[in-house]
Amino acid sequence: MKKPAWVIEKERGKRAAAAETVWLFGLHAVRDALSNPRRVRLRLVVTRNAADRLAEPIAQSGMTPEISDPRRFAAPLDAGSVHQGAALEVRPLDWGRLEDLCEPGQASPRLVLLDRVTDPHNVGAILRSAEVFGARAVIAPLRHSAPETGALAKTASGALERQPYLRVKNLADAMERLRAMGYLMIGLDGQAELSLAPALDAGRGLPVGLVLGAEGPGLRARTRECCDRLAKIPFAGAFGSLNVSNAAAVALYEARTGKAE
Repeated sequence: MKKPAWVIEKERGKRAAAAETVWLFGLHAVRDALSNPRRVRLRLVVTRNAADRLAEPIAQSGMTPEISDPRRFAAPLDAGSVHQGAALEVRPLDWGRLEDLCEPGQASPRLVLLDRVTDPHNVGAILRSAEVFGARAVIAPLRHSAPETGALAKTASGALERQPYLRVKNLADAMERLRAMGYLMIGLDGQAELSLAPALDAGRGLPVGLVLGAEGPGLRARTRECCDRLAKIPFAGAFGSLNVSNAAAVALYEARTGKAE
């Protein structure tokens, strides 16, 4: 029996995704990836000095490193990459299904949802904050968002290996599925009338999704429509602004403690 076209296309997409690889670089990012049992690791390139500094995680990983001359580093990295003599080729992490990862259970989890945030440094910083403040996951659309890269991993400083970064086909659809699971969706908007603290207070005890848009454009219209309420982070002066990674950190802190103001 011939397979339907949509089944063939889905299988093709899965094979293409499995074939993708990422080069992580820098001592911290490589060390954490070597220690992560979820990682599929393919190739490790290190200088002699880096090999000595990473001796324990290399031994634990079971990998055989390629020792490279630091002046002609063998890993195919961009010229500006600060690799510190260590690079690791890996498969992107698979965090599973949205419903399984974000199931509220007995707790009131927090999520961060990013609407077209494409700067890997911002996303890396958000992953660090999400790990520090106990977020269940960071969720972003598959297209028009920062993919898993070496630059993102280096900025995340190890958080990429522990903090789920789930990229979904359609962000609005994911938000609706989360709302059906009981999540309160709060969109961050500098022009909103409601401040973040009272917006969170009204939903205390509920699982919360904090939705942030790209700097400049902010939240798209469809994303705003999927939010239960819009809220702003109040500023002390007449004018103020935060970049998206700082706004995420403040919002996560407020969602966890209720003491940001």
